[in-house]
Amino acid sequence: MSIDNKKEQERAALHKMIWDLANDLRGAVSGWDFKQYILGILFYRFISENIKEYVNKVEHEMSGGGETNSKFDYACISDELAIEGRDDILEAKGLFIKPSELFENVCKKAKTDENLNVTLSKIFKNIENSANDTKFESNIKGLFDNIDFNNENLLGKTVAKRNERLTKILEGIASLPLGNYGDNTIDVFGDAYEYLMTMYAENAGKVGGEFFTPQEVSELLVELALYGKKR
Repeated sequence: MSIDNKKEQERAALHKMIWDLANDLRGAVSGWDFKQYILGILFYRFISENIKEYVNKVEHEMSGGGETNSKFDYACISDELAIEGRDDILEAKGLFIKPSELFENVCKKAKTDENLNVTLSKIFKNIENSANDTKFESNIKGLFDNIDFNNENLLGKTVAKRNERLTKILEGIASLPLGNYGDNTIDVFGDAYEYLMTMYAENAGKVGGEFFTPQEVSELLVELALYGKKR
């Protein structure tokens, strides 16, 4: 199978799962109004997995590839232990997320968390505040300002209803087969984000290109810029 065909198959499978997720969540609220929850939680998953992968890799390398640290999992250690390495993680990633507040751990408890809306609000605020008084503060300040986990009009009139919908979003985002960047021929997180923006923009009578440069355009520009060059 050619790389182009594999890329299109991966992209088609990803788009189908995203469409099914968005369709399942579709209700009285328009997709355009609802997009910030899907996109925000998708990004939350990305930064959680990115930090976890980074810490696990560092621990593995520090052990010289030994078996003990090869089993190390940042998601499973205590918040207290993780905070000891907070400065190093901040310097490398520009933000810090405690193990208990990682996407995967919040997902595990979502169905039984009667205050899920409060939990998510607190976590998103903690992520933003993690860079306070550092050179990275301006990069993430206000990152999640447009996400209101207590919005009655978009999520539901009662706390139970809001949490039920938030759990659906978390589980839906968790089910997306995003994998590791190196294992795919497409940028799965970027592609998922772009597809969602395009889908919601079209449903709202807008144009996706108003918000980002489509991948095909970017790829064409790169090919034109590199045409005839050997290095």
